[in-house]
Amino acid sequence: MMPDLEDYKWIVPDFVWELDELVDFEKLLKSLPDADDLAKLLPDFDKIGESLASLKGFLSPGSAGETAFRATDQGYDNDKQFKKGLLGELILLQQQIQQHEEEARRAAGFSSQQKRKVSDKEKIDQLQEELLRTQLKYQRMLERLEKENKELRKLVLQRDDKGIHQRKLKKSLIDMYSEVLDILSDYDASYNTQDHLPRVVVVGDQSAGKTSVLEMIAQARIFPRGSGEMMTRSPVKVTLSEGPHHVALFKDSSREFDLTKEEDLAALRNEIEIRMRNSVKEGCTVSTETISLSVKGPGLQRMVLVDLPGVISTVTSGMAPDTKETIFSISRAYMQNPNAIILCIQDGSVDAERSIVTDLVSQMDPQGKRTIFVLTKVDLAEKNVASPNRIQQIIEGKLFPMKALGYFAVVTGKGNSSESIESIKEYEEEFFQNSKLLKTSMLKAHQVTTKNLSLAVSDCFWKMVRESVEQQADAFKATRFNLETEWKNNYPRLRELDRNELFEKAKNEILDEVISLTQVTPKHWEEMLEKTLWERVSTHVIENIYLPAAQTANSGTFNTTVDIKLKQWTDKQLPNKAVEVAWETLQEEFSRFMTEKKGKEHDDIFDKLKQAVKEETIKRHRWNERAEDSLRVIQHNALEDRSISDKQQWDAAIHFMEETLQSRLKDTESVIEDMVGPDWKKRWMHWVGRTKEQNIRNETKNELEKLIKCNEDHPAYLANDEVTTVRKNLEARGVAVDPCLIKDTWHQIYRRYFLKSALNHCNLCRRGFYYYQRHFVDSELECNDVVLFWRIQRMLAITANTLRQQLTNTEVRRLEKNVKEVLEDFAEDNEKKVMLLTGKRVQLAEDLKKVREIQEKLEAFIEALHQEK
Repeated sequence: MMPDLEDYKWIVPDFVWELDELVDFEKLLKSLPDADDLAKLLPDFDKIGESLASLKGFLSPGSAGETAFRATDQGYDNDKQFKKGLLGELILLQQQIQQHEEEARRAAGFSSQQKRKVSDKEKIDQLQEELLRTQLKYQRMLERLEKENKELRKLVLQRDDKGIHQRKLKKSLIDMYSEVLDILSDYDASYNTQDHLPRVVVVGDQSAGKTSVLEMIAQARIFPRGSGEMMTRSPVKVTLSEGPHHVALFKDSSREFDLTKEEDLAALRNEIEIRMRNSVKEGCTVSTETISLSVKGPGLQRMVLVDLPGVISTVTSGMAPDTKETIFSISRAYMQNPNAIILCIQDGSVDAERSIVTDLVSQMDPQGKRTIFVLTKVDLAEKNVASPNRIQQIIEGKLFPMKALGYFAVVTGKGNSSESIESIKEYEEEFFQNSKLLKTSMLKAHQVTTKNLSLAVSDCFWKMVRESVEQQADAFKATRFNLETEWKNNYPRLRELDRNELFEKAKNEILDEVISLTQVTPKHWEEMLEKTLWERVSTHVIENIYLPAAQTANSGTFNTTVDIKLKQWTDKQLPNKAVEVAWETLQEEFSRFMTEKKGKEHDDIFDKLKQAVKEETIKRHRWNERAEDSLRVIQHNALEDRSISDKQQWDAAIHFMEETLQSRLKDTESVIEDMVGPDWKKRWMHWVGRTKEQNIRNETKNELEKLIKCNEDHPAYLANDEVTTVRKNLEARGVAVDPCLIKDTWHQIYRRYFLKSALNHCNLCRRGFYYYQRHFVDSELECNDVVLFWRIQRMLAITANTLRQQLTNTEVRRLEKNVKEVLEDFAEDNEKKVMLLTGKRVQLAEDLKKVREIQEKLEAFIEALHQEK
């Protein structure tokens, strides 16, 4: 019943049908190993798990493993099977150590009763030596077993990494936890109430070896170092996890640093130092900004540590005055978390009384329920301290009142910054093997070496995590409910858009508004450009071209003067002024589209962002430099054309001239009114008077008007003898006046007279087109001023058209490109977005997004944690 699919072979690519010709599938199938052979390649995971679990149980006395071993002593049938192999030998050695310790205590007690006989002392010494040898043998066998398990884990991880298991690797548990901490640090940077999740906080006095301890735990020299100077300038969060390769990478970068290569280690140290210095604000020495680093490698204990700046007692030169208080506040902020594990580092080579950090830790954790004390530089302490019992008192927590969960003594090298981790580990093991502190039982084997410290810190860390993570998840669930309720009550019709989503929405709106510039009609552009350009140049045309030319004796001189002044204007000022007008017009239209409200759809939350984008875009935009050159040629050609082709153009020029002159006359009348004060009608109607100066000017005005009536062809300037005559006439009427005031008043009076005359002449030229066509031959009427205004009007129209083309064809697109660049820059600048997108609504959406993300990641982490159990 199957249909014939021959006609549908074209759907499948041709190379699929040719695969059997290119690949010998039968040969390939035979070459693959059987399932049994593949199973042999894999390690026995059950045995590895049993070994690791058993080893963990036997690391400390009084554990479940010790109880199980004692039970085997009482006659269990599987006693022989349990003691087989290396693990069985370890159990027997642990038994022997306990027996030797009991015998040593009994012998010590008996000898004290017998007043310490010589033979008893020898017996005690023999027991102690035998006990030490057994402890060292036990430690070596532990290390051997750990090494074997480490190699097995590395092999498994490498095979997993190469894809032998043909499955996608899930994110590791510690990486999931570290992500939660990163989000929490962004959400609540002050660690006030929200963040109660565990992390290991590493605190200590400056130069106490704090960073060196961290490097031994991470098994790599990853931190910058200096001789006595402050190197840790900001908190560094280090997430340790197990992986096939020893690598490090930053949270915000994809580059992996290979920690087995010295050049990568140097690059990593340099990058950390650069990030620290960049995070420190001007005028400060330390920063509260956390640098997040992840370190992976075979055998690393999974945990999250935060290295804090070293505590100082004195602010030295070059430091900010508030450095000491800032370091204390940073340390308190991290340690006040009730679930933070405090790794308190103290320098063993200096007097314990000089330490500041122990008092600080005692204040934050007075009961010592989450503090682990670490004494560094024990090798120097053993050499320099006169009484070794003092070290024992420190490790037993009896020298000062600070309490702790555990006490450890470590050696982190000889003080040489070029030492490798391997050489430091060998030196540490060699020191403790030969140390009197162990030989005399002042220190116990499980209290020494950074390896034991790392195991203890990791166990404590995961215990804290399991105890607190579900409680934190419940707290964030309640916070999420409260935030969602607040949003529903305040913004029921709005989506919960966080700052980045709001920025994207605003970005789209801005780009749409920029595109709207292309929809402006050519007519609208040209009308705006022509009007604005004339407003800018009209004063120059009237004052510097028309008025001087109008004072000439005949039309030939008038035209010559006009041509010279127009040429000078076009060469120097006009093109630049035209481009300025075009750019301002574009700015106005751009601002109008950016700021005008869109009715009910308008969202004022974007107003600050749009204003900032507009200002930055305008600042970046530059008009095409070649525009002026091409514009100059066009304007020059337009002004050279004197031909008026028809009556309609003549009437348009008359209208343009009349409007311009009336506008100027109105302005002049206003200036004269301000000079002479209100006329008699306004004085009676509004009950206002003239000032003394206005009275003087009014008298001067009346005298000057008489002068014009006597000589209607009077030139634009008063002669000196005319000024003297006017002054004497005014003095004869009791008005004292300055010659400068006479000239100033004359300028406005003559200007008004000239503009009125020009308007009368304009009316006469309405019928002058016929005479213009005959070049005013056999006619007393001359209308050269109308031709001038025609040339100006035509130049304005051609310039507006040219600028409009430049706008629509080039500048609007360049402006759009600048807007996109500005938006891209703003998108990468989080501080800018926080500054421009503000308000309760934004903050509430941000908090809601963060809390949801934290809750979801916490729930995923808890699920993975239960699966691991």
